[in-house]
Amino acid sequence: MDLRQQTVAEDISCAGIGLHSGKKVKLTIKPTLPNSGITFERLDVSPDCSVKASFDNVIATNMATTIGFNGYSISTIEHLMAAFFGMGIDNALVQIDGEEVPIMDGSSAPFVFLLKNAGVTVQDNTKRFVLVKRPVKIQDGNRSVHLYPANELKITYKIDFDHPLIKNQAYEISFSQSTFIQEISKARTFGFLKDVQTLKNNGLARGGSLDNAIVMDEFKVLNEDGLRYRNEFVRHKILDFIGDLAILGPIIIGHFVVERSGHSLNQKLLKTFMAQEDYWEEVRFSSKEECGKIKVKIPSFGALDLVSA
Repeated sequence: MDLRQQTVAEDISCAGIGLHSGKKVKLTIKPTLPNSGITFERLDVSPDCSVKASFDNVIATNMATTIGFNGYSISTIEHLMAAFFGMGIDNALVQIDGEEVPIMDGSSAPFVFLLKNAGVTVQDNTKRFVLVKRPVKIQDGNRSVHLYPANELKITYKIDFDHPLIKNQAYEISFSQSTFIQEISKARTFGFLKDVQTLKNNGLARGGSLDNAIVMDEFKVLNEDGLRYRNEFVRHKILDFIGDLAILGPIIIGHFVVERSGHSLNQKLLKTFMAQEDYWEEVRFSSKEECGKIKVKIPSFGALDLVSA
């Protein structure tokens, strides 16, 4: 367990299409300084526009999480943000020549592969953690997000859809890098064939295909390779949730219990929680012994070709 901040060791790039825009885009991830967080830079506008990944900069949550600043925006950031969070990357610059992060295969796995290839530089500043001191709840009809004090980061997620392949699904993880990679990162976004034309008519899912999403008709999965996990649907919802959680910056130590949530409710929970300063405490640890004294289990971020700063 390394309690220090991390950035990528070298520049790394990929290209793809936006799920909703359908436009081709190139993305490059670069190292940045400690405490700088994750920043996106639009290269297709002049002058170049920078937008920090922060819940204060979230401007839209319809079918994806979009951040914006000074009139410019970057959408569908959640799968990339989940990869940063899952791989323990605290600081990075994402340069992009379009308005939407490429969807790749609909999961975080391609971004995990990129980060593994880039390697990691360990920096001289310690990671930031937020300890939950009091429970908080956000509810909208039958959708809800609860956050409880706990000695680790745990996520319990429940979904239900009126579809024979999904129905009721639940999954729980105690977060670590290995858990994220093995159980969550490869889970793809999903949708229903009956909704495709409506989405496209509303300017959404223009880049969607069987190459970057699970698509179902009334009875079956249309993708030839089928599902990656029997319960891939709820695992992908956890992936999205982690991507939204990553926007906060510090790592929350608490237990999230989520039912039928989406990007909007996820962001509302973060804003409500952080606005009540007596509900949380930000801490940094310089040693395992410090964690042990207050019985906190810090998520494990394993070594990935680590390079000292």
